[in-house]
Amino acid sequence: MSKGERISRFVESLTVDELGRAGDGIAAHPYYRAFFRCWNEQRYYEAHDVLEQVWLGKTITPEDAQYFKGLIQAAGAFVHLQKNFELPTHPKHGKRLAPAVRLFRLAEKNLAPFGPRRHDLDVAKFREMLAGAASLCEARGRQPMPSPIPTPPTGRGLQKKGTSSSTKRSACSRRARARSRE
Repeated sequence: MSKGERISRFVESLTVDELGRAGDGIAAHPYYRAFFRCWNEQRYYEAHDVLEQVWLGKTITPEDAQYFKGLIQAAGAFVHLQKNFELPTHPKHGKRLAPAVRLFRLAEKNLAPFGPRRHDLDVAKFREMLAGAASLCEARGRQPMPSPIPTPPTGRGLQKKGTSSSTKRSACSRRARARSRE
């Protein structure tokens, strides 16, 4: 099974209630909505993969391609932070703060033309969160990130009612927090 087929099946496996929405356009696109579901669950690698399928497609405008690129870079930066936090003494994963900062800065740059809102996302707040995370990484140097990993704001209407992105944690984040308490 190809990566595209695997991601298509993943998006299809998400319930209609969580992805369904009235209207049309990018904000209603199942892959765009799946990106935010993964993001809110701190599944940044999956979020990256899901939105990358739309970004690589031929049916989006150049402006949306730049917008998606910024979101994908932001997810990639958080992947680096998760790896750094989970395995701070690992020879490779313990050195991921600098690449995370680079991706945060690239994401900020690519999202700059799209404020304050685009496709139901508060881009201005999102960029503020990226700048804050980059500054925190720079201040920490090569030290492991504190728990929990900063959680970004969600797009209006893109989060399932009754849930909070700050209360949803991935299994890897829970394991990392448990290790830090020992």
